[in-house]
Amino acid sequence: MAASKILAACLMLASQTYSVPPAVLVGIYKAEGGAVGQEVKNTNGSYDLGPMQINTIWLPELADKWGVNQKTAHKWVRDDACTNIGVAAWILKGHINETGSLSQAIAHYHSRTKHHGIRYQKKVLSILKENGLTKTSR
Repeated sequence: MAASKILAACLMLASQTYSVPPAVLVGIYKAEGGAVGQEVKNTNGSYDLGPMQINTIWLPELADKWGVNQKTAHKWVRDDACTNIGVAAWILKGHINETGSLSQAIAHYHSRTKHHGIRYQKKVLSILKENGLTKTSR
């Protein structure tokens, strides 16, 4: 199966599992621009992992949730597309539950620092519009 089909299947499964809009996951995926196996160092010393660029700050909670050590959680998040996308959907759903707002959840996916979050939110929404994944008002 082609990688794009696997990613699409993982996106749909994660969307259904966590009840988040699949189009938003696609927008985040395109905004993040990550890839399986990718590890990008941030200025604060953390790393962003895999296709959805999951920050390593999530690893302690994920390792505990999965009952594995952080090294194993790190490998799964970095190297397994479906795990990575599932974690992204779980993070987004947590932010939706916390804020009560999909748009605020998108901002928080990237950063709770207001100006960084808003810039990211606008980027994702722009990607959705450019790819015909959202309705435009007339």
